[in-house]
Amino acid sequence: MNDYIILMLNDAPGGGDWDGYIAGLRQSGHFDGGSSIGAGVRLRKGDADQPAGLAVTGFLHVRAASIDEAKRYLAGNPDYEAGGSVEIRELPRE
Repeated sequence: MNDYIILMLNDAPGGGDWDGYIAGLRQSGHFDGGSSIGAGVRLRKGDADQPAGLAVTGFLHVRAASIDEAKRYLAGNPDYEAGGSVEIRELPRE
């Protein structure tokens, strides 16, 4: 089983049944948490602070055998179902 993070980007209209969706993820037994994400800052030593580059509004941590299997957790995701963008990234163990 591999770990994946699902990132929700800020192009969805908002709303949706997040409580029901999260309850379904919990029932799967492969959900390891998540959170909404607020505004941030991008830092580089010696440079001025800049706004965060990727407009991420939240993340989910799931376990799946493959990235294709992780895609199944998008079913019912309020942002994805509303046409918003999501990214799935593997979280390497090394």
